[in-house]
Amino acid sequence: MLPNPWDVGSAKKLAAMGFEALASTSSGAAWTLGRQDGELTLDEVLAHLEVLCAATDLPVNADFEAGFADKPEGVAENVLRAVQTGVAGLSIEDNVRGHLYDVTAAVERIAAARGAIDRSGEDVVLVGRSEGFLLEAPSLEDTIKRLVAYADAGADCLYAPGVQDLSAIREIVAAVAPKPVNVLLNKPGLRVDELAAAGVRRISTGGALAAAAWSGFERAARMLRDEGTMPPRG
Repeated sequence: MLPNPWDVGSAKKLAAMGFEALASTSSGAAWTLGRQDGELTLDEVLAHLEVLCAATDLPVNADFEAGFADKPEGVAENVLRAVQTGVAGLSIEDNVRGHLYDVTAAVERIAAARGAIDRSGEDVVLVGRSEGFLLEAPSLEDTIKRLVAYADAGADCLYAPGVQDLSAIREIVAAVAPKPVNVLLNKPGLRVDELAAAGVRRISTGGALAAAAWSGFERAARMLRDEGTMPPRG
């Protein structure tokens, strides 16, 4: 399990609770600065990753969005910079401004990231991430085709956020085996034990913990505004 902290305090809290690895969240990090997911710059994300990695001895996987570049060469350069922050892994997604890269371009970008990590000499996990299920009219067939291609291009782990159906998850696991699959656990309906039984070996929460924290904050603020009191702590 890789819960996703959004700042130093949440990273330290999760580490103290006994989790063994963490992952950043692009949405959670953006919300702390009053922005939306995808609005942070490369330099802001790199600075955020440095802070998270310095806050804990646990391995930290980076939500590195689409690599902050369109061309493979740019992805490679930025991945090298991400590796230098101390992350233990990073994901590259195939979504650009609400549309998927064509498969050829997406594969070239994963291959470029793989090459950059190999040149760095660091043991960093590369996660190939396909975003089709977060967009309109998702296709399981296309998602599996992409994930298999990303595995062949050098991704160590495969990830299709938004897939919720256990039978579909089993198909993905079988298609990319023996490489591991990450599943996003960010809403009711799936359980860790069910995912493990389906062959999933890595589970993250995306912005779900940050969203839960903001929801609690908003409820308390509304109570203060409307009722003149605060909810009990804890």
